[in-house]
Amino acid sequence: MATLGVPQNTIAVLQKYHFNFQKKWGQNFLIDTHVLEKIIRAADVAKEDFVLEIGPGIGTMTQYLCENAREVAAVEIDRNLIPILEDTLSAYDNVTVINEDILNLDIVKLAEERNGGEPIKVVANLPYYITTPIIMGLFESHAPITSITVMVQKEVAERMQAGPGTKDYGALSLAVQYYAKPEMMAYVPPNCFMPRPNVGSAVIRLTRHEVAPVEVSDETLLFAIIRASFNQRRKTLANSLHNSQEIPLSKEAIQESIQELGVPLTIRGEALTLEQFALLANIMKKKGTL
Repeated sequence: MATLGVPQNTIAVLQKYHFNFQKKWGQNFLIDTHVLEKIIRAADVAKEDFVLEIGPGIGTMTQYLCENAREVAAVEIDRNLIPILEDTLSAYDNVTVINEDILNLDIVKLAEERNGGEPIKVVANLPYYITTPIIMGLFESHAPITSITVMVQKEVAERMQAGPGTKDYGALSLAVQYYAKPEMMAYVPPNCFMPRPNVGSAVIRLTRHEVAPVEVSDETLLFAIIRASFNQRRKTLANSLHNSQEIPLSKEAIQESIQELGVPLTIRGEALTLEQFALLANIMKKKGTL
């Protein structure tokens, strides 16, 4: 079986099927075997693992996953790629290709049927325009996931692991860190892809927390507070929360909550840690109307 991580093999497959890259799917295929090996190592894929791959493309990384895992489910949205995947993965009997939008897939059911409900590993080379909804969808599904190892835009990877007070810190940083421990595994230059993207990429591993790092009585409220705090970055936390449709508390109750947290009323959301956001959510929850 020709290794697709070698550029000329990728070109040969694309020409054979007269494949045209779809801008709407944000398709960029990896053409660097060293990077592929790094991703497999970063994801810590072992023989007993069931791996969910999102966006296999023409099967470049899928081949590596099949070699290393017990079983692979590869979810591809572009139906034009399905016959190509049937060809490039024909040597493997431990892979299932699912032509579906990952945002519509029941991952809990997939883990139940294919892995006895045991935790699965997710590996993906994600289209940059939809990275955040996919990652948040995976976490919010509460599917049994050990880790998510993804290739994303470098700036997005940096946002995921940013801390308070930095320019990259935001709602994504807090949401990811609430669910998982982010670790940057590798930077990947544009020339490792076909077609070549305009931005640098990075491989980041998100290892799911077994227990949430903070105790919060209402997860929905926590995320509403976080979203509101970063919707208008230049405003104070008090004003941002007061302006949010999602937070049905009076201005006075919001100010009291912030004071109870023990921070100045002039503070901005970007200065708060995840722990402080959780405390604030718990204080506001007790204020009654929530």
